[in-house]
Amino acid sequence: MPTVRRTFIQTTAAAALAAALPSFGFSQPASGRNFSPQSGAWRTFEVTTRVDVAEADGVTQLWLPIPSVNSDYQRSLENSFSTNGTAKLMQDGQDGAKMLYVEFPASQTQPYAVLTSRVQTQNRSTDWSKKTAAAESADTLRYFTRPTALLPTDGIVRKTALAATQGAKTDVEKARKLYDWIVSNTHREPKVRGCGEGDIKTMLETGNLGGKCADLNALFVGLCRSVGVPARDVYGIRLVPSSFGYKELSGNPASLKGAQHCRAEVYLTGYGWVAMDPADVAKVMRLETPEWIKNTTNPVVAPVNKALFGGWEGNWMAYNTAHDVTLPHARGDKLGFFMYPVGENAAGRFDSYAPDDFKYQITAKEITA
Repeated sequence: MPTVRRTFIQTTAAAALAAALPSFGFSQPASGRNFSPQSGAWRTFEVTTRVDVAEADGVTQLWLPIPSVNSDYQRSLENSFSTNGTAKLMQDGQDGAKMLYVEFPASQTQPYAVLTSRVQTQNRSTDWSKKTAAAESADTLRYFTRPTALLPTDGIVRKTALAATQGAKTDVEKARKLYDWIVSNTHREPKVRGCGEGDIKTMLETGNLGGKCADLNALFVGLCRSVGVPARDVYGIRLVPSSFGYKELSGNPASLKGAQHCRAEVYLTGYGWVAMDPADVAKVMRLETPEWIKNTTNPVVAPVNKALFGGWEGNWMAYNTAHDVTLPHARGDKLGFFMYPVGENAAGRFDSYAPDDFKYQITAKEITA
């Protein structure tokens, strides 16, 4: 029998905990919806990622994302793992994206790894009547206006952003115009694999503005950066159903395959880092009802469109804000972003967008004291 290693990356004292799984059902009617996340109540989740490599071929390596964000909306707590390989907690050198790295010798014919992470999350909302946030450092703000491999800030990106923000005088006005531009000009494309690739230059050059969250929110972030508004993608995963009855803004905790979701933040003077998610507006428009909704005044879409400019619901966990990620010891290329389990063996890199072939499963449970 292989030796099973179980290591606690961090440990914390905890009281007796009971698991409570919300019902994955929706009772609200398609009209008259409410969607108004408000900050204040923290929720605690345990998120488990299990990988069982379907076909061992030579030395096998895995990289599993670990929640790395600590902020006013998330507390990333302890992590534990078990595996029949050699595992180590690591992070990329640029953005600090944490990961569990596991290596298996060629002799290990049934590689597996189980990672469990505990986090606390809360809803986000912005009080636009108050400017109370402390100023961010100039170096940090410069960093989040930089171009990346998939987010250039010149050429057609800047040209598009300048046209979209014409007449805007403040950073809030620029963010508002760009958010509205994304909602009005892009659309959710269900046929895109995974969360998309986030290649915003190609999207604009081809005029193909259909995509998923890693495309649409990346386009929003790139447009913001190109006109000097600091912005960043936040890569994570939906954990449980929406408290507001929106099926497309929910995760099924028993099986989170395909629940990965990229959000966005912009830095606005006086407000700090502010939540944004125009991609989820597009998702609700396209998929929440049998009919593709084409306007934001529809009663299903309107509250989502309003709330996601400055807020988001805390049924979601952030992994990191990293771009151009170099995986330690990897033979394959850098990642544009790190939101999915990644694996390699002698045959090359596994398809992270095919969890049933890879093969991995992600589950969540809410913890109540």
